[in-house]
Amino acid sequence: MLKTHACGELRLEHAGQEVTLAGWVHRRRDHGALIFIDLRDREGIVQVVVDAENAPEAHAVADRARAEYVLQVHGRVRARPEGFRNPNLPTGDVEVVAHKVTILNPSKTPPFYIYDDTPVDESLRLKYRYLDLRRQRMQRNLILRHHVVNEIRQYLNAHKFLEIETPLLIKSTPEGARDFVVPSRLHPGKFYALPQSPQQLKQLLMVAGFERYYQIARCLRDEDLRADRQPEFTQLDLEMSFVEQEDILNIIEGLYIHLVEKLLPHKRIKFRPFPRLTYEEAMSRYGSDKPDLRFGMELVDLTDVVAESKFRVFAQTVSQGGQVKGILVPGAANYSRKELEQLESHVKPYGAKGLLWMAFREEGIRSPAAKHLTPGEVQAIRERVQAQTGDLLLIVADQPDVVAAALGNLRLVMGDRLGLRDPNELAFAWVVEFPLLEWDEEEARWVAVHHPFTSPIPEDWALADTDPGKMRAQAYDSVLNGWEVGGGSIRIHRSEEQAKMFELLGITQEQAQAQFGHILEAFQYGAPPHGGIALGIDRLVAIFADETSIREVMAFPKTTSAQDLMLGAPSPISEEQLRELHLAIVLDE
Repeated sequence: MLKTHACGELRLEHAGQEVTLAGWVHRRRDHGALIFIDLRDREGIVQVVVDAENAPEAHAVADRARAEYVLQVHGRVRARPEGFRNPNLPTGDVEVVAHKVTILNPSKTPPFYIYDDTPVDESLRLKYRYLDLRRQRMQRNLILRHHVVNEIRQYLNAHKFLEIETPLLIKSTPEGARDFVVPSRLHPGKFYALPQSPQQLKQLLMVAGFERYYQIARCLRDEDLRADRQPEFTQLDLEMSFVEQEDILNIIEGLYIHLVEKLLPHKRIKFRPFPRLTYEEAMSRYGSDKPDLRFGMELVDLTDVVAESKFRVFAQTVSQGGQVKGILVPGAANYSRKELEQLESHVKPYGAKGLLWMAFREEGIRSPAAKHLTPGEVQAIRERVQAQTGDLLLIVADQPDVVAAALGNLRLVMGDRLGLRDPNELAFAWVVEFPLLEWDEEEARWVAVHHPFTSPIPEDWALADTDPGKMRAQAYDSVLNGWEVGGGSIRIHRSEEQAKMFELLGITQEQAQAQFGHILEAFQYGAPPHGGIALGIDRLVAIFADETSIREVMAFPKTTSAQDLMLGAPSPISEEQLRELHLAIVLDE
């Protein structure tokens, strides 16, 4: 090894020891006869002192060193003098007095500063990702990610799960997002698909009798991107046999608690056990199927209170099957008209026609709607939302999906403004009883909300022929601080039930056999009752690291347009490669 110690591990107990260090020049400060170098490696930073009088050759080399040069330093550890210790560094009580410095490799001037977390344009960061990853923030994030995955493995191994890998070249089947496809050279005109998830494969492992499986799985989906999506991502994939829904939820709940207690002692879990909300309850109370439960400010239904109102906005909305709902913001009654207009901009992108407000002030009610409402209606609204003097009520009147989306988003905006979304508080919850199916207007057929292997709640099978839209799924999402971090379900394990599900989805017997014949046949050989879940490793680590984008916890992510700026991908391939794959490129005009 080119070093005896890591830079970041040196402490007072090492004082007097001869050490050899190797790392990057984090900072360099030239004081003439003394040069101070902050030397950095993966473990941290330590100060190196090079004295021209005692080590002239080392001083001459240090004089040539610049930021991000790779150095080897031989020297002695000593305690820093009183008054010169740095409490902000774990190594701040010591320094290394160098007697030999070697430049292992010089460096060009980096395109951005490595030594601090000054904001840098993201495209520049992604183009020079290998430099961006040297920054302390990114090092911390990826080290945390490593520890999370390591603890997941230890926890599941202790619960008798087996880690089993599944292939990356599989058959393309319609399960949701578009597949990435891979042409086969050996089978002209045929294609593999890259897995959106190991869904069918893990179910087949249950048929195979492994009972408890997991995998840190790479998944690939050709879908539009945003802060919490990438074309390739990593999930904890898990499946269990002979279980019911509560068994899976309890296993995962224990895993989350284990991760937080082991790795995040500065964070606290808000609820134990985790709350279980039905999908209908989550949408009704929070306007979201991934609610942030760190704070209240729930949506309050005012529809029945104002149904008979003479105020046209309310009356017309209710008569057309819409809803009138509001959120009560404590202590915000003195918002200015400009501030209230700004709040309106947070609901209009979700289709809301406007935002009504009522300020409950000492001198009375202030609201543009007040003159259209009777004193009795105003009082009924106040009682329904339990408003106190000084509170502000924000109201949206529209169709239910618009009301939920608009107020759900506004609730988060107000939570941020009031400082209610504490990053050190982790509000885990479960959302259960999702709709099994939803109607696709374009294709004029039912489609699976989760995937076609999800089992309905047993008593809802009776609705299959009469009212499929009311069937509820044995599906569950794990939510945390306003993010969906996982989802799963109890699976269909009987071939006749799976065939019935395909029928509901408008998949013919011939199509089912062509696309899913392998799993339908497997179900005829004693498939056990089973279920599972997949947790997004990237999303989970992002929340743990207080990041707002999963790109900050991935080593080499793509841009929002699915480009790799560092490698230049996607890129053309040669005519020879196209011929080998029996492909021709035809571009739309």
